[in-house]
Amino acid sequence: MNWGVFEGLLSGVNKYSTAFGRIWLSLVFIFRLLVYVVAAERVWSDDHKDFDCNTRQPGCTNVCFDHFFPISHIRLWALQLILVTCPSLLVIMHVAYREAKEERHRAAGGDNYSRIYPNPGKKRGGLWWTYLLSLIFKAGVDVVFLYIFYRFYRNYTLPRVVKCELTPCPNVVDCFISRPTEKTIFTLFMVVTACVCVVLSLVEAAYLIGKRCRECLLASSAESRR
Repeated sequence: MNWGVFEGLLSGVNKYSTAFGRIWLSLVFIFRLLVYVVAAERVWSDDHKDFDCNTRQPGCTNVCFDHFFPISHIRLWALQLILVTCPSLLVIMHVAYREAKEERHRAAGGDNYSRIYPNPGKKRGGLWWTYLLSLIFKAGVDVVFLYIFYRFYRNYTLPRVVKCELTPCPNVVDCFISRPTEKTIFTLFMVVTACVCVVLSLVEAAYLIGKRCRECLLASSAESRR
């Protein structure tokens, strides 16, 4: 990936976010994305190769591995990070659309044109709704993936030994997971950071709604005084 483009996207997201949004972005980038890229992929690189069952029956190990690991942690986390960061990019695209519309209006109106958006990045109108829905979507994605992990891997932990009796295994066999303690620690770390991100998104949504309600109340009170 071109890191210059990536840096530009990050600066754009940071520019149009609130204080809560900047904390969320730092948490996602440092504690989720970097941990995923630097450490998590290496921890799970040997999950299938070192998944060992005490049988030589052809196909038994593969069937048992697929049963206990229906979806890889790494692939689930990658999909989660993609889905949770896309709404922030939609906010940037909405601001870019406003700026382009303002530029076209300026070119068509000449010196006598009136501004459509005094500040294209200010969260008003459609942009306010885009930002609010992006927060709800991000929180929803994290909650859904937390549920998926809980359903697939009970209590987000990995046991040292699992028992498998699926066909073509000849009987109940013991299968041993590679580095279960280390994988459990990384899983719990990612779960905790996802929970913190959910809380931040909900707090930011409440802040936006509260601020908007306060502005509406102040505007109505000022109108009644007139």
